[in-house]
Amino acid sequence: MRLIIQIPCWNEELMIGSTIRSVPRELPGVDEVQVLVIDDGSTDRTVEEAQAAGADHVVRLAGHQGLSAAFRVGLDRAASLGADVVVHMDADGQHPPEHIPHLIAPILQGKADLVVGVRPIAEVSEYSWIKRKLQLWGSWVVRWVSGTDIADTTCGFRAYSREAALRLTVLTPYTYTLETLIQAGRTNLVTTQVPVTVNPQSRPSRVVRSIPQYVFRQLVTIARIYVLYAPLRFFIGVAGLLLLLAGALAVRYLCLLYLVTMRPGHVQSLLLAGALLGAAFVVAMAGILADLLGANRKLLHEIVYRLRKSALSPEGWDTARPNRPPGSHQPGEAARPTPGNPTHEA
Repeated sequence: MRLIIQIPCWNEELMIGSTIRSVPRELPGVDEVQVLVIDDGSTDRTVEEAQAAGADHVVRLAGHQGLSAAFRVGLDRAASLGADVVVHMDADGQHPPEHIPHLIAPILQGKADLVVGVRPIAEVSEYSWIKRKLQLWGSWVVRWVSGTDIADTTCGFRAYSREAALRLTVLTPYTYTLETLIQAGRTNLVTTQVPVTVNPQSRPSRVVRSIPQYVFRQLVTIARIYVLYAPLRFFIGVAGLLLLLAGALAVRYLCLLYLVTMRPGHVQSLLLAGALLGAAFVVAMAGILADLLGANRKLLHEIVYRLRKSALSPEGWDTARPNRPPGSHQPGEAARPTPGNPTHEA
């Protein structure tokens, strides 16, 4: 059983060393623990500090690409390195490593594919009152959209099974936390949560630069993912709203015509009702087309999953594979290529 601790970082020379050294190298039920650092275009000594602290693997991105890109590269590289479980940690030391055994326990027991650490939001002193309320409200929205019951949907301290690492595909450029959770709920990956604590912040957040910007980006991310994974429900909902408005205007026209004025007129309401009725029809047709495209997307997602699994596992579909490095093969067995990406390993 191989556990890989994935740590994306960007200009974290002050904290990356202590974060790596805090990672436990021996855990119950785990044969091997490795640390994978994804350097997101750092311009300081982050890479040197990570290597000096004992990082097993360092992947350097060609320039600063953002947290989502680093997360995607990390999952792909962890899978190619034969990870059975992947734990994602922040480089700034916010996530206490003593919680790692609790995060991976449901996966080791075969009870979950994705385990999310749930922070005590109400007790975190660094969070303002408005940020706490936004966290709670945003988590409720994500639970409703994803069909999961995770209480803290923005926490990045998580554990992924190999199956989850192969199936999840991040498309949004801003943050991976919401999309992976919504995608997991929509693709029937089993999710669960465990309580965790947080260490005091060592620096201001680079994701939440301002509350209005954070709220706007999160809302856009939620809406985009919801339309992507539930297009028919979204468009039919919009079409239903337009139908209700058209019906209300039609009733207004009839009431003014027959109950109030008793003479022709007020055709503006009737014209607007007709326009809304036409718009509702167009939106409903768009929903049907989007649903058909969604079926193709599911097929493409399954193809990508199968390609990943066959390319990264020397034994193909054998889930009871030994942990062998990518590209290795037994005598008489053809070597399999590993998928490339625009990165190189230091």
